Amino acid sequence: MKSNYYMFNRFSPESFLITNELGYYYFIDEINFQKLVEERYSEITEEILNELKERLFIYDSSELLFTEKALHEYRRSKQYLFAGTCLHIFVLTNGCNMNCVYCQAQDNDHPNKGMMDFKTAEKAVEIALQSPAYSLDFEFQGGEPLLNYPVIKHIVEYTEEHKNDKTISFSVVTNTLALNEEMVEFFLRHKISISTSLDGDMELHNGNRPRRDGTGTFSQVIENIHRMRELGISVGAIQTTTRMSLTHSTQIVDTYLENDLKTVFIRPLTPLGYAKEHWDIIGYSPREFLDFYKDTLLYILKMNTDTRILREGHATIFLNKILGKNSGNYMELRSPCGAGIGQVAYYYDGRIYTCDEARMLGEMGNEAFKIGNVAKDTYQSIMESRCNKITCQASILETIPQCCDCAYHPYCGVCPVVNLATDSNIYAREAHNYRCQIYKGILDLLFDLIQRDGEELRIFKRWIYGGMRNE
Repeated sequence: MKSNYYMFNRFSPESFLITNELGYYYFIDEINFQKLVEERYSEITEEILNELKERLFIYDSSELLFTEKALHEYRRSKQYLFAGTCLHIFVLTNGCNMNCVYCQAQDNDHPNKGMMDFKTAEKAVEIALQSPAYSLDFEFQGGEPLLNYPVIKHIVEYTEEHKNDKTISFSVVTNTLALNEEMVEFFLRHKISISTSLDGDMELHNGNRPRRDGTGTFSQVIENIHRMRELGISVGAIQTTTRMSLTHSTQIVDTYLENDLKTVFIRPLTPLGYAKEHWDIIGYSPREFLDFYKDTLLYILKMNTDTRILREGHATIFLNKILGKNSGNYMELRSPCGAGIGQVAYYYDGRIYTCDEARMLGEMGNEAFKIGNVAKDTYQSIMESRCNKITCQASILETIPQCCDCAYHPYCGVCPVVNLATDSNIYAREAHNYRCQIYKGILDLLFDLIQRDGEELRIFKRWIYGGMRNE
């Protein structure tokens, strides 16, 4: 009998959580954990021994068979590395018709606004179509992308004309305020999905996301969500947490339920752009966010019923990895992260960045993650750029000292862009920085609920596998 490499955390006074590189986990009591560490396998109970074998923590002397099985599992867990860059973000403008208190895409030092033109758009599309990935996601962002609707229309039509055998999915990340009938008709005709922001009830949403004249946007956003859904357009919403949000957990969830939205994505602030400038006003500590997140998640679980599923976004992504053995493709929770090799952002003036966060940092005046320009580069040249390689190398959790032995690293990820913005280094200077504390705190909570093996776990499985309790 031999032991596979594993990581561990003491999870309670009586138990340890062990995980391995293949994404398996197991809760083991302290006595049997000590036997595992000392390789006294004959003294471990048969039930636990079988579980450890099944989850590839230990294996019999037939190493070849174990290696073949482990190789298959590891390849599955890293399958995104074989796909090519699939997410292509077109930043159509840095102008916006709103004045969100946490805007991450701009700051007061860079007031100049611009629009992507047709020529730049075409060159960006041509680079994106050079990706070896068969299925691509084209995402339109800003600023507010609807302010440059003619270029959205042109990119979609130009792509359809030149895509050859590729499958392209289109989505628009928009506040919906500039939406009109022509846009709605075009989105419906080309099956373009919409992602908007809904921060909670009217008081909270209007406080976080006012127009430039200070008036609220809640009523119009809700109206547009219902309008598009009734017409058959796929609409989703995301939430961003400010200090004001911390006392509105139930109101946020109730707003999503009242508007028949199936997922509440509870997102912490990212310290970029306005959010970084205004952190003393709108920010919070990791502990404050995690207390809020726990309250919100428990209320979401309470609101799930036999006939209704309401998911939390971050939990669903983690649970897909933990329970569903699905590596997923959420760019921030990959090792290496999705910057460059998973996503690319094309700025309105032709500059190309490794990811959306990188172009946000670029808007703050830091071009560290620029990997090219559509006027002179190809997909191959941006992939081979030194910046792209370093970003990839800096986000491999298995090689980062403070991450490689963490029991959560099979499910987690780091962001070199945020590290540079907050610590002036692509590697986090602190072993447990803001982002790390939040991810670890969420995983602590999820594994605690999983260990209880109660109604919460059964709800989690419905989130992952679908279906209602009585199916």
